[in-house]
Formats: sequence, C-alpha cells, structure tokens
Amino acid sequence: MKSVQELMNEHEGIQLMLFILQNVAKKIVAGENVPREEMEGIMEFLTVFVDKCHHGKEEDFLFPALEAAGIARDGGPIGVMLQEHERGRHHIADMKKALGDFTASGIEVAGFQKAVEEYVSLLNQHIFKENNVLFPMAEKVLSADDDKRLFENFEKLEVERIGLGKHEEFHALMDTLADKYR
Repeated sequence: MKSVQELMNEHEGIQLMLFILQNVAKKIVAGENVPREEMEGIMEFLTVFVDKCHHGKEEDFLFPALEAAGIARDGGPIGVMLQEHERGRHHIADMKKALGDFTASGIEVAGFQKAVEEYVSLLNQHIFKENNVLFPMAEKVLSADDDKRLFENFEKLEVERIGLGKHEEFHALMDTLADKYR
C-alpha cells in the first residue's frame, strides 16, 4: 500500500533524527556546545515533521479509515498509538523547557537528557508497533480505493501543514546533522 509505505519511509527519517538527537544530547551532557540553529532545527523537525505532519496523517486520516474498517479505537492499537502520540508531545515540551534559551547557562541538562531518553525510547517502540502490528492490519482491511484516498490526503496535509518544499528542507537538515553527529 502506497500510504503505509509513505509512513514507513517517514519512520526511517524519524529514527535517523532520533539517533542524531541522542548524540546531540550526549554532547550537551558532556558540556560541549551545540549550535543554537541546529537545536532549533531538531526541535522544529520533532514538532512540525514528526507531530504535525506524520502523526497528523495518522490521526486525521489513517486511524479514522481503520476505525471505519472495523478496527477498534478504545482498547485496541489505535487507542495505544494516540496515547503514545500525546506522551511524545509532552516529552517534546519537556525538551524545549529544559533547553531554555539554548545557552549553556539556560539549559537544564539533566531534564533535557531525561526527556530525550524517554522520547527516543517511546518513539522507537511506537514505530516498531506501527510497522509490525498496525500497518500490516491496515494492509489487510483497507481497499485500494482507501489507500488511494489516504495517499492523496497525506499529500494534501503535507502541503497545508508544513508547506511546499519544507519536507525537502527537513531531509537536507537530517543529512547535514547526520554527517556531523553520526
């Protein structure tokens, strides 16, 4: 399914950024300087790409389509995914709060490190569940027409929520940061 494959491809990019985030956190904990614009780029990626775009595609389109196809929200995988999306939002807020004004004196290092560890752990487990449980379910219960509609809605959401060319900017950011923080 084209829609599911798009989400899985996005998972690969998200996991790369999680790896980068972990390495950036190690530098911060070690007292090393991380440029403000890089931290702002990472936080924007997590807030805009992961949450508004990727999770938006799932929450606004995939999950309702799965519910319409008979997969329960409450007590089922959709409900779990929604709870995890919300927990992820709290971890991002905690990271931003701990970062303060992005200066050495403004960063609450222990709080940042804890929020990063919890967020990375949550998202890696979340991605595993989606890739190995939820998405195979979607492939079984959704029709080719459902898939086409989902994919079209995903493309529309991306333009409306993050804007034309922003997806490519995020990929360029990932490439630049991966070269530096691998």
